[in-house]
Amino acid sequence: MNFRRRHGPEEPEINLIPFIDVLLVVIIFLMLSTTYSRYSELQINLPVAAAEQLKDRPGEVLVSVSADGRYTINRQPVDGRNIDTLAAALRSAAGADGAQAIVIVSADALAAHQSVIGVMDAARRAGLPRLTFATQLPADGGAR
Repeated sequence: MNFRRRHGPEEPEINLIPFIDVLLVVIIFLMLSTTYSRYSELQINLPVAAAEQLKDRPGEVLVSVSADGRYTINRQPVDGRNIDTLAAALRSAAGADGAQAIVIVSADALAAHQSVIGVMDAARRAGLPRLTFATQLPADGGAR
């Protein structure tokens, strides 16, 4: 047995492997717990159409939707906002043309989305599959 003491100070040894292990665990924990979310607002640019001027053609049914949800069909007000009432009014406005009639929806820019969907649903119930939407020219005259 060798009980002799060494002469001089003993040099400390730093073991870095446990330190690296702990840092890797911390990095993995931070990567898994961090949420990467985008903070951006939804920006919608509504399209503008350069459509022809409306011409009175037979077989067209003009449906207008006001900002407060009232309906008119061929400039005649519809009583109530019920889909069945609107479908009956569309059916009578289409007349004998029936499935060949074109429904033109002219909705106010501030009209509720549900009101426009109601017109689409009423047209489907009335058996009028041809549907289009009226637009207006842009304020700058269409130069884009």
